[in-house]
Amino acid sequence: MRESGEDYLEAVLELEQELGVVRLTDVAAKLHVTKPSANRAMKVLQVDGYIHQESYGTIELTAKGRVKASQVYNRHKVLTTFLGTILGLDAEIAEADACRMEHVLSAETMERLAAFIDDRQQHGGA
Repeated sequence: MRESGEDYLEAVLELEQELGVVRLTDVAAKLHVTKPSANRAMKVLQVDGYIHQESYGTIELTAKGRVKASQVYNRHKVLTTFLGTILGLDAEIAEADACRMEHVLSAETMERLAAFIDDRQQHGGA
């Protein structure tokens, strides 16, 4: 899956948590893209089995989509915590860098970062 697809899935998951119901206009606004761009992305995600959307209806993650979106979301949170809390970067920089990094780091690197953060938090280091 391309980075943009992961970003869209993560946005749908976050909007679902915030609003309960996800509409195309919400996704477009969250990602700062046009509605036609968001619509094209949603069509690709639906064809690939990640979301379900009736014509002009709400957007729902499928089981497959929820798993992928949760993975991306968790990677983002681990990286944001590491960059902001552990390294002390400004929240805006940590957020932007995490968004770029979440797509390229290996699963092994992410697991070790998460373990490092957990260890630091359990032992009062962060």
